[in-house]
Amino acid sequence: MMNQLEDTEKKKKTSINDILDKLGVVIALVVLIVVMAVLSPDFLTVKNVFNILQQIAQIGIISVGMTFVILLGGIDLSVGSIIAFTGLIMALCMKAGMSVVLAILVGIILGAAIGFLNGILISKVKLQPFIATLGTMTMARGLAYTITNGQPVYSFSAGFKSFAGFIGVVPIPAIIMAVIFALGYYVLKYTKFGRYMYAIGGNRVASKLSGINVDKYEMLVYTISGICCAIAAIILTARLDSAVPVAGDGNELDAIAAVAIGGTSMTGGEGGIVGTLIGALIMGVIANGMNLLDVQQGPQRFAKGAIIILAVGIDVIRKKRTSK
Repeated sequence: MMNQLEDTEKKKKTSINDILDKLGVVIALVVLIVVMAVLSPDFLTVKNVFNILQQIAQIGIISVGMTFVILLGGIDLSVGSIIAFTGLIMALCMKAGMSVVLAILVGIILGAAIGFLNGILISKVKLQPFIATLGTMTMARGLAYTITNGQPVYSFSAGFKSFAGFIGVVPIPAIIMAVIFALGYYVLKYTKFGRYMYAIGGNRVASKLSGINVDKYEMLVYTISGICCAIAAIILTARLDSAVPVAGDGNELDAIAAVAIGGTSMTGGEGGIVGTLIGALIMGVIANGMNLLDVQQGPQRFAKGAIIILAVGIDVIRKKRTSK
């Protein structure tokens, strides 16, 4: 009888833990929304909701690429610098008379190339992801300053600026973000590529022994991350109507935070796109709510850092619990 009671208690604890693992981040988002709505009457207006979606579009898009990278067991610190560099190159191309479509294509190819370089450095040269992407982060940022002498490039055509416009009341950046998230979800959920991401992140050695070309997929995920950065650069440059060398500064931390908050394990092999979307929304709700409450940048940055530590700490505790 006592054994049956103990088994029942264990099952209850397990089921509660499972629910918290699956829905904890959703509950956190709902609680945040309620708190912000109580503190600021303007928070839940239609205008502000769409404003939040517009604000998180840039981070949301690069977070999709970051999810792929982290699922594989890597990290990409170069995302913010890629945004700055590709944004400036697109801007200079348009200023030189190139069409909007061709300039965007150049930017996306450049973003993919930098991402591919990251993949080569990590998979072939065998540099640690932190070191490789730290190096390309510094290089790309340096190039961004060099090609413009630190000056902004501004004033673009209406066609390009439309990427930051609206369809009705819905921001186009939010629509682009939704499409990128949908593609990321489909790839991870329903394709061989997605299955391999989880396999490699879960056990790299076993994946190699089973015949998976780990190096190829490593290069691919960093290339995807670079492409996501270039798309984010389009949105940012169009919204500001200018490209600046400091663009994207600190975005790598925002993207990592969104992925970590969303439940993707920082050691790889666990997590997904839906969690990242919720993580990005949580980041957006916090930032928007603090702005409405006139909280200064200092406390906002402190809160962001605390959230990253908390999210990663929860992941470590969860892993220890499940390993028992």
